[in-house]
Amino acid sequence: MLSNPESRIPPRAIWTLAGIVLLSVGLYLAFSGFYYRIGFPLDDAWIHQTYARNLALRGEWSFLPGQPSGGSTSPLWSALLAVGYWLGLAPYLWTYFLGALALWGLTVLGESAVRRLVPAYRPRIPWIGIALALEWHLVWAAASGMETLLFTLLATTTLVLLISGSQKYFSLGLLIGLSVWVRPDGLTLLGPAVFVILLVQPSWSKRLKALLKLGVGFGGLFALYILFNLVISGSPLPNTFYAKQAEYAVELNQPFFLRLGKETLPVLTGMGVFLLPGFVLTLISALQRRSWAVLAAAIWFVGFLALYAWRLPVTYQYGRYMMPAMPVFFLLGLAGLVKFSLVRVPHWRWIISMAWRLAAGGILVVFWGLGAFHYAQDVTFIESEMVATARWVSANVPPGALIAAHDIGALGYFDGHDLVDLAGLVSPEVIPFFRDEDQIAAYLTRRGVSYLVTFPDWYQHLVLGLKPVFSASEPASQSLVTSNMTVYLWPRR
Repeated sequence: MLSNPESRIPPRAIWTLAGIVLLSVGLYLAFSGFYYRIGFPLDDAWIHQTYARNLALRGEWSFLPGQPSGGSTSPLWSALLAVGYWLGLAPYLWTYFLGALALWGLTVLGESAVRRLVPAYRPRIPWIGIALALEWHLVWAAASGMETLLFTLLATTTLVLLISGSQKYFSLGLLIGLSVWVRPDGLTLLGPAVFVILLVQPSWSKRLKALLKLGVGFGGLFALYILFNLVISGSPLPNTFYAKQAEYAVELNQPFFLRLGKETLPVLTGMGVFLLPGFVLTLISALQRRSWAVLAAAIWFVGFLALYAWRLPVTYQYGRYMMPAMPVFFLLGLAGLVKFSLVRVPHWRWIISMAWRLAAGGILVVFWGLGAFHYAQDVTFIESEMVATARWVSANVPPGALIAAHDIGALGYFDGHDLVDLAGLVSPEVIPFFRDEDQIAAYLTRRGVSYLVTFPDWYQHLVLGLKPVFSASEPASQSLVTSNMTVYLWPRR
């Protein structure tokens, strides 16, 4: 188990990882500040901030004040962000701190996991943790303002505990139930837990007892989660769960294996491509040793990608939805690399091992730098388009006007007008027809909308003939967009 002294990380190494995480995330933020300014690379981050602020200052779960809604995918993350408003550290400092804290936890967990998987790995420098601290997807997620890395930490912890041989199934159930409060994807973690119980427990009586403990631990938190959503929005899952699937349903027309390949590509972008052989070596070793928990973790990783390929095949923002599964792949791949490197073998194999490590390390550093550049560009896009438009609306649109918009995060945070959400997160009634621009137009008129805020190329038919009154045109974003976010007058027909 990870509590075994042989697999523990020395305190010095833990604090070393803390320093490297702070440096890694801090340099991303510094580069963003020098490139344009500090911010978040996703408009969705402002949705969480808006829910958090309303919870902290108004004591209500709402995006629009006085209107409870299920537009936050992650109730636990929004609640944690609310602490920052109570402490006076929001929206930036507290959010970045939480992201860095989650990344630190992931680096310590990963270092411990590989020490468990490869007993001969006992370095003075925590190389595995350092690799995770510099992995560009994870650093981007830590500074994104999103729940991604918190869910990643909970999912990886669950799988590492299974690998470590933990039989505290009630606690594992609680952990999985807690992960659902961060993202509904946490439900998938029941699969590897049940798989391990069925194959590891020696008798059916012990299997049933373990399954009962797992179910009780999970069921209590999951029941509260369902009840919370039913009370808030009238559906068992957040509105985002339904809205995203409807929005990207057109992607399902592609062949399944093409979608699966696209979901896999972000995982391999960076050091991941060099860890693929190590991942295979770890699986071969697990099969030989009948290490069912390691196989369960690998199956979960593949299943996670396949689930998104089946239901929500999107890969934008560097595979943001795939990021929670990446550390599992990285850890199994790194374990294979480490094990291959530590075996005393002929000189030719030592050369291969050294070349492998240098290639993986080199590409890790190169993509860390590229990731910082892309992070800065992403922040620039959100700040110069979404945030700039929201600030203009707040200053120039008359009070009481109803605004329709597709991206509502920055508008909800920086502006106080009522909104119609064309993405369906806080206006779920638009989900059945938000690809039909004629029905949208009729709906907006029926609702008495005064302004439409969108990118012109998102609703090309809807904006025809409309009068633009503002267009975001800051020079910093001109190379990043094909059109600028625009505010249109909506005619009263």
